[in-house]
Amino acid sequence: MSPVRTQWTRLIRFVAAETAQVHIGEPVDPKLDVGLAIHQRKPVKAYEIVGSALDPKAQVTKNVLTVKELLAPLSREEVGLVRCLGLNYADHAAEANLAKPAYPVLFYKPVTSLIGPEVPVTIPKHVQPVDKHLPDYEVELTVVIGKPAKNVSEAEALDYVLAYTGGNDISFRYHQMAVSQWNFSKGFDNTTPIGPCLVAAHAIPDPQKLPLKTVVNGKTVQDGTTADQIFNIRQTIAFLSQGTTLLPGSIIMTGTPKGVGFVKKPPVYLKDGDDMNVWLGGGIGTLVNPVVEEHGNEKAKL
Repeated sequence: MSPVRTQWTRLIRFVAAETAQVHIGEPVDPKLDVGLAIHQRKPVKAYEIVGSALDPKAQVTKNVLTVKELLAPLSREEVGLVRCLGLNYADHAAEANLAKPAYPVLFYKPVTSLIGPEVPVTIPKHVQPVDKHLPDYEVELTVVIGKPAKNVSEAEALDYVLAYTGGNDISFRYHQMAVSQWNFSKGFDNTTPIGPCLVAAHAIPDPQKLPLKTVVNGKTVQDGTTADQIFNIRQTIAFLSQGTTLLPGSIIMTGTPKGVGFVKKPPVYLKDGDDMNVWLGGGIGTLVNPVVEEHGNEKAKL
C-alpha cells in the first residue's frame, strides 16, 4: 500500500483578507510558526490550495492570499469523528499513580468540542466553580487519517496518515474521576483546540521524535516527547483499525505527557483569563487559546 502523498507540506485553513472567504493554503514562509505569528498579529501569507484538504491531489497555486483569521485546519464536518487515547505516556501514568494500560484506552469526543487557534476555551457554567471541577490542559500530537483504514498492520499504519497537527484535550477532572467513561468530561462544546496547521505525513517520517509542551500564563507546565508514548502511532492505528474503518478526515488525539495540573500539589486548574498555548515540533507550531468562564444561564434542550 503506497503512502498518502500530498502536494503541500503544511496546510492552513483561513479567512482571506482579499476575499473574506474561507480558503486553504500553504504558508509562503516554510519555517514560520503560523499560530505564533497570528497571535503576535504579524502578517501571514499563503499560497492558495485548490481542492479539499482531504484530497491528496489538491493543487498548490501561485495565488498568494493574506490570512485575516486563522481557523482550525479541518472543519468539524471534515473531521467527522474524534478518537482519543488516555494514559498513553509512561510518565503521565506514573504521575497519576495509575498502571500502564495493557491496551490503548479509547474514548471519543463530539466534533462540537472542536475549535481553532485564538478561539476561547469556554468553561461551561455547569462545570464551575473551577476549583471543584479542575479544568485541565493536555497537549497532544493529533493524527489525521488520509484514506480508509481497516485491519491495518503496524508495518503499513503510517501509510494511512494524511498529516499531523496539534491538539489540546481540555479535561474536567471532577467528572472524569467520578465515572469510568470520559466522553462527558472531555467533550463539552468549544473545549478542544486543534491546529494551527496540518503538516503532511511525508514531512514527519518518524512521529515518535516530536517534542511537545504546554505553557500557561508564561509558565511551561508540560515539556515532553512523543518518544515516551506507551502505544506509538503505528501501534495505535493498527489497534484502532481492527474490525473498524477509520475514515479520511477523522482524527486521533494520541495522549499527553506528564505535567498535567490536577496531580500537582496543590492542584493547578484553568480559570477565566488564563493565557494558554501548546507547541509541537516538526513544523506544527503554536496553538494559542485564551480561557473564559461562561457566565450565562443556558439550559440544555433535550
